[in-house]
Amino acid sequence: MNSSAIPDRRFYRSSDRAVLGGVCAGLADYFGFNLKVTRVLAVIAFFWAMPLTVVAYFAVVFLVPAKPTLAVPKDVDPEFTQALRSSPGQTMTDLRGRFQSLDRRLARLEKYVTSSRYQLDREFKNLED
Repeated sequence: MNSSAIPDRRFYRSSDRAVLGGVCAGLADYFGFNLKVTRVLAVIAFFWAMPLTVVAYFAVVFLVPAKPTLAVPKDVDPEFTQALRSSPGQTMTDLRGRFQSLDRRLARLEKYVTSSRYQLDREFKNLED
């Protein structure tokens, strides 16, 4: 997968997971937060600073566009995208570790297949059949 397959990081309201305008779902998608935690924090903000929060919330509803339906390509893993947004350094470290592990496994496999032991194992298997 190349970097052009990952969608641009842009803030949208999420209309498919919306309860009231999709602002909390959009914030959760953008920052990689848990949606339930984001909604709980929004409710706390409503009670803590009611007039300001209500004005800001409805301003976002009217000013921020809803997420286009084809914004995320089908071949992009949504869990990877969320992990990349929430902690890009850790995600890239994990990916680097996975690729290094795969590289080591492939090197061991190549070493075995090109060894005389592999030929000997194949000949024994052919004798058993």
